[in-house]
Amino acid sequence: MSNHLAIATVTATLQKTLQATVQTQVEGARITTVSPSEIGKGTPETGVNIFMYQVITNPALHNMDATLARSRGNPVKRQAALDLYYMLSFYGNNNELVPQRLLGSAVRTLNDKRVISQDMIRAACTDSTFSFLADSNLANQVQHINLLPLDLNLEDLSKTWSVFFQTPYVLSVAYKCLVVLVAGDDPFKRALPVREARSGGISPFPNQPQVEKIMAQAGRYEPILVDSTLLIKGKHLKGDRFTQVRIGGVEVLPTEVRDTEIKLDLSTLPDYALRAGVQSLQVIHPHSLTEVDRSHGRRGAESAGAPFVLRPRVMSVSVENLEETDNDTRDAVLKIQLNLTVGHAQTVVLALNEYATDTPTSYMFDIPQRDSDSNQVSIPVQDVKPGEYLVRLLIDSAESQLEVDTEPDSPTKDWYIGPKALIL
Repeated sequence: MSNHLAIATVTATLQKTLQATVQTQVEGARITTVSPSEIGKGTPETGVNIFMYQVITNPALHNMDATLARSRGNPVKRQAALDLYYMLSFYGNNNELVPQRLLGSAVRTLNDKRVISQDMIRAACTDSTFSFLADSNLANQVQHINLLPLDLNLEDLSKTWSVFFQTPYVLSVAYKCLVVLVAGDDPFKRALPVREARSGGISPFPNQPQVEKIMAQAGRYEPILVDSTLLIKGKHLKGDRFTQVRIGGVEVLPTEVRDTEIKLDLSTLPDYALRAGVQSLQVIHPHSLTEVDRSHGRRGAESAGAPFVLRPRVMSVSVENLEETDNDTRDAVLKIQLNLTVGHAQTVVLALNEYATDTPTSYMFDIPQRDSDSNQVSIPVQDVKPGEYLVRLLIDSAESQLEVDTEPDSPTKDWYIGPKALIL
């Protein structure tokens, strides 16, 4: 998502892109961004005017900040998804067909630039003419900004120009830019995690395996990690001939099997089968362990898919590039080491909760797009109040675990005590 300069950045990018080509094809032509009623009042006699005449909410992305989307950890701030509508007007000497020549030049240029690229946006933001856009971050927007021509009939064109009181019509075309995401300033807050979750269901067949609960063997309050042993509880879990557990499309033989309980060491699964986030697990009773029999429909009984959350673990946190801002807050970069690899396409969100009992502050930050998989991530944070913070990562909604104080005589017994980052 982008900041408040996003809309102006789109207009400036169109202006710079057209200026670079139009002035080489029509001598003396200039690109302006004034209201059509001001054309001729101080503007060049030959040129193209870009005017944004309408803004409409994009129906596909407008509700991405609804509660269900926030529960998945993305986005961390409210957003406005906008489609921008532009009128391009062409003026000049009609005897020499200058408006039509300008129209041809502009249409050809914008046809080649159907996607407003990051390089085009950065070129406009670094242009001295648009120094007021130096803080624009539109180039970092994940969604592409597409430029589409609009087919306006005579009635549509008449209605559009009628809003400019007593302004004579000039040769014009319309374009639509979609979509521009403008982020709010206030991030959502995230409460501390629930210590226990259960799942279960009713089996429609008497002897079908039924998974009622999945937990780590280490204890019900312990997170499920890549090296955990799963304790799968339910009914009819042991098959007459064979029992397997399917996770991530991989079927493995569990460590121990009983009718009401199965133990499965997750370290026996290949790395590609385990991902941070919600995993689906099934208990299956195959008639055979060979692919030949199963390919002929002899698959046996299978339980319904049961979810469990595979969590990452924060191994270390370091604070770098700490800077004090004008409003007595801090900007910094947090480098976080994890116990598993994070895919470059996975959604990663940083959650900070102030380690305090008196009205603690909390923050959430999106992690910038990454180019490669790694077990270390760097997260820039901005405008953070000085203090000590509990650190969590949400990788595709799977939260990293927080350390709990288990010392019986400790004044903070049963409190979350780590991992922490000191931002002073």
